[in-house]
Amino acid sequence: MKAFVLDRYGKKAPLRMAELPTPELRDDEVLVQVHAAGVNLLDAKVRDGEFKLILPYRLPLILGHDVAGVVTRVGPRVRQFQVGDEVYARPDDFRIGTFAEFVPVKEASLAHKPKNITMEEAASLPLVALTAWQALVEKAQLRKGQKLFIQAGSGGVGTFAIQLAKHLGATVATTTSATNTALVKGLGADVVVDYRTQAFEDVLRDYDVVLHSQDSKALEKSLQVLKAGGKLVSISGPPDPDFARQINAPWFLHVLIQLLSAGVRRRARARRVGFSFLFMRASGSQLREVTRLVEAGAIRPVVDRVFSFESTNDALAYVESGRAKGKVVIKVR
Repeated sequence: MKAFVLDRYGKKAPLRMAELPTPELRDDEVLVQVHAAGVNLLDAKVRDGEFKLILPYRLPLILGHDVAGVVTRVGPRVRQFQVGDEVYARPDDFRIGTFAEFVPVKEASLAHKPKNITMEEAASLPLVALTAWQALVEKAQLRKGQKLFIQAGSGGVGTFAIQLAKHLGATVATTTSATNTALVKGLGADVVVDYRTQAFEDVLRDYDVVLHSQDSKALEKSLQVLKAGGKLVSISGPPDPDFARQINAPWFLHVLIQLLSAGVRRRARARRVGFSFLFMRASGSQLREVTRLVEAGAIRPVVDRVFSFESTNDALAYVESGRAKGKVVIKVR
C-alpha cells in the first residue's frame, strides 16, 4: 500500500511517500480501506517531536489521526462490524496511520459513518468531535443555561464545540477574526469577540466553563473570565497530574508534569476555579453519539479544503499556517 511516512523527527520535515505492506490485523481490529483522512495540528506536533516523551513512537511512522472508509477485513473477535461497512474513527495512540491506503482500527474505537455526509466530511470529525465531547460533556459536565467561552471558534475543535455546546443548551462566546464572524454565528455562537481589535478578558465576565486551546498568555487571561466554581479545560497544556496517571507515566515524567502545571493550578485555586488538561482518547461509543447528532442535523461538519493524497505535505503545511476554517481533509480514494 502507499503511505506517507515520517523517517525522523524534525520541524517541517516532509513526509516521504512509500510503498509498504498492508498492516497486520490484531484479533480485536478491523482493516479499513481509507477513503479520506483528516489532518490535525496534532500530526504536525508529533512530526516535530513535541510528544516524544509521552508518546514514544518507533520510527519510521505513518502519521494521521482521522479516518473514514470501508471495512475490508475483520479480526476473529470483532462482532459489531462486517466487510463493506462504511465507518469512521480516531485510531488509538500507537495505532495511528491514516495517511495511507489501509489502517487497522480497534473495534472499540470505531463507529458507523453518518449516512447523510460524505467520506471527506466524516473524516473531518473524529478527533475534533471526541476532543469537544470529552472536554464539554465529560470534564466540564456542561449544562443547559451555563455560559461557555471557546477560544478560536473558527478552528477544527471550535466549529464542532460551538455546535455541541448549543445542542447542550449553553450560551457560547468565542474569539475569531472579523472575516469569520458570520461562520461562527451561523454555527450558534451568541457572543463573538474579534481578537484583532478586542481583548476577550475585557469583554467576558462570570463564565462557567472555558475551553482553552491557545498559548499560556490566553490561559492566564481565561482564568479571569471564570466565576468562582467555574472550570477551565485545556487541550493545549500544560499537562496535569491526572494526565500523568492516565498514561501511566514513569516517576520522573510524573514529577516533570507536576512542575509544568504547578503555577496554573495554584492560580486557579486562588481564584476558586478548576483547571484540567485533556489529551483526547479514541472512543467508538462516543462517536456513535456524534453519528446520532449529525444524522439528526444538530451538528454539521465544517470542511475548509480537501487535498489530494499526493498533496499530503501541502495539507499539513496549510493546517500549520493557522488559516483553515474548520477542518482540512486528504482524499485518499
